[in-house]
Amino acid sequence: MAEKSRPVTRIGSRHARTDVLTLRGHDTLEEIVGVRSFSETFFLTVTGRLPSEGETRCFDACLTVLMDHGITPGALVSRLVESQVPDDIQVPIAAGLLTVGNRHVGTMAGAGRLLAQVVDTDEDLAQWAKRVAEEHRAQKKRVPGFGHPHYDPVDPRAQRLFDVAAEAGCAGRGIEAIRALNDAVDAVMGRHLTLNVTGGMAAVLTDIRFPVEAMRGVAVVGRAAGLVGHIVEEKENGLSGAVIRYTDEEFSVDE
Repeated sequence: MAEKSRPVTRIGSRHARTDVLTLRGHDTLEEIVGVRSFSETFFLTVTGRLPSEGETRCFDACLTVLMDHGITPGALVSRLVESQVPDDIQVPIAAGLLTVGNRHVGTMAGAGRLLAQVVDTDEDLAQWAKRVAEEHRAQKKRVPGFGHPHYDPVDPRAQRLFDVAAEAGCAGRGIEAIRALNDAVDAVMGRHLTLNVTGGMAAVLTDIRFPVEAMRGVAVVGRAAGLVGHIVEEKENGLSGAVIRYTDEEFSVDE
């Protein structure tokens, strides 16, 4: 009988010696800690390779662009939970991160899947974009990465990501494709829909070869840092009490 294969991980390992740790084949203590940045190490952990200098700049921009955006639903949830669970910071962080989804923050994965259809092909981008837009219109579905209630006609965050990618020498077919889709969406839908930051993130992450399955994780990791800031501020100068008082004063039970 053939020996059953053992499950393995190529990410990290702990050795018999307590002073030796490895991460994706690199000595963690000698080659990573104090040598590589958080962004580089995150990229390495997911992809198995260290990013170039330009890729690191783009990846870092994607990590920071959604770190905070004011009192968003996630920030408010974290603050409310912190007021009730003040001693365990991981609880309000986790609560706030549970709001990351297709309606808020997380549509870069959907946009990334669309870009994956064409980025490694020779298909004409305008024809591809027109087909994608028409399919979404026929199915009455939103095109991921497009539309924003506040930014119109341009989301400056997406444009900044494109500028960073160009300056870093990483702008490629992913950005070209999302721009072609931007034109096609407007033409097919008969109205302007803003290419938002999640669409921009999808394009930049595509161009630096970050896997689609992990794209939303970039938003989650970046947003986690922002939530830590909100939680600390809530401890110092809380607004959750004001929110609760407002609901008590402004809302009544319909009997």
